[in-house]
Amino acid sequence: METLRDILDAAARGVFPPPEGRTTVVPQMSVRDAGVLAFTAHSVVFTDEDPEWVAAVLRGVDCDPLSATMNPRFLSALMDRTGRTAETIDAMLVAAPLPGPPPVALREITDRGHPRVRYARRRRDHVRVWAADGGVLVMGRGIGGRLEVSAEVDEAVRRRGRGRLLVTAARHLADEPVWAQIAPGNARSVRAFQAAGYVPVGAEILLTRAG
Repeated sequence: METLRDILDAAARGVFPPPEGRTTVVPQMSVRDAGVLAFTAHSVVFTDEDPEWVAAVLRGVDCDPLSATMNPRFLSALMDRTGRTAETIDAMLVAAPLPGPPPVALREITDRGHPRVRYARRRRDHVRVWAADGGVLVMGRGIGGRLEVSAEVDEAVRRRGRGRLLVTAARHLADEPVWAQIAPGNARSVRAFQAAGYVPVGAEILLTRAG
């Protein structure tokens, strides 16, 4: 049986689920992570709930079937069923690793009490955080065990390409594909990641346990 990680690894190679308008339901790979991935004309729901229940709820959503898994009615039902919550639907981007050293000097933060470390550990495992001139780079294992990156740039140095350098640095630190999740309305971040070579492959919503 294909796992969530199998689907993600294939997408990182540019191989996507068939665009047949179907929804695939796969088990969660961790207790922490449940949610939905939306590719072109194919969705993946990763949950330990009964696939028949998922299919029945989707049939009752009054919208274009291709959009049903990201429809608020389905997502609300899934959150109610699982006792989970969510923040936003994100764009899902991925980039291959790059050789050589990062293009910006980094200093790893090992303090587990650092605010960025504490925040990241609520959503990821094996979190590592680096400080750079004007920003912070965060990497860790998220959905399906994939390697995920995020960056934060100081307001004083915004619009100078610092975000692009930081997320490019993540590609040099990695030896496997690097994933990013960005709220579509955060156009500045979307542009920074795309300028660093990250390619949009779909959309996702992560459902997290309350508390």
